[in-house]
Amino acid sequence: MMKKHLLWVAATLLSPAMPAFAANFTPPEGCTLEVTIQNRSCTVSQHYRCSADPQGDQRVTYFDREGPTFESRIDKETRWLESRDLRSGIVDRLGSQESDPASFSTLIGTGRDDFDFWTESSTGEKLRHIGYDRLTGVTKNIGGVALEETQFDLKTFNESGDELIHRQGNQYISRAQGRFYGGVEASSDWTGNATKTNDSPVRFSFPGQPGFSETTPAYDCDLQMVRGYSIPVVRINAPS
Repeated sequence: MMKKHLLWVAATLLSPAMPAFAANFTPPEGCTLEVTIQNRSCTVSQHYRCSADPQGDQRVTYFDREGPTFESRIDKETRWLESRDLRSGIVDRLGSQESDPASFSTLIGTGRDDFDFWTESSTGEKLRHIGYDRLTGVTKNIGGVALEETQFDLKTFNESGDELIHRQGNQYISRAQGRFYGGVEASSDWTGNATKTNDSPVRFSFPGQPGFSETTPAYDCDLQMVRGYSIPVVRINAPS
C-alpha cells in the first residue's frame, strides 16, 4: 500500500476544480527534496529526507489545487510512523502495539509482507490495521522510473473489533527509492459506501529536471478529488 507511502483513505468527494496557482515547494530547514511526483487524482507529492530524522526515514507532503493537504513520515522499512492532515490539524501516529510490523525488506526478499499494527490519533481514536502486500511480478516504467507492481489487502478495525474500512488493489514500489507509490484501488466502509480511486504516479521530476518542486497538479484536475486523510496509508501513500 502506499505504504508506507501512507494509509490514507476516508471518503472521496467530487467538487468543482479550484483555480490552480503556480508555486514551488521548499522543504523544512535541514531537509532535502529528492523527487516531485505528479499523480493521478489531481495531486502532487514532494518526497524529502531530513538530517535530524533517524537514518532511512523519509517524508512526503501532498498538494492538491488548493495547496498542501497531507504529510507523513516513514522509516527505512516503510513502516508508517506519523501523518498530519494539514487542513484539520489531526495527527495520527504509530501505536505501541505492533504484532507484525510492516517490512519492505521482507516484501522484496520473499515477495510478500503481512502486517498487523495499531495507530493512535490526536483525537484519541485507536485503530488496528491488518493486511498484506505482495509482488505481482509485473514491472512497469512510469515517468522514466522502473517500478514493480504490488497487490494489497487492508482491513481497519476499531478498538471493539468492528471492521470499519476494507481496501484492496494495486500499488507500486521502487527498490532504489525504498518507497511505495499509489495505484488503482477499491475501498468500502461500514456504512456501505464504496469508492474506486487511481492515485498512480504519472511523472517523476528529480533535481534539475522540469517540474521539480512544482506544487500545481497536472492530471485528472477536471474534477478535484478531495480526500480525508484520517487513516495513514500503509505504504501507500498513503494518501498510504
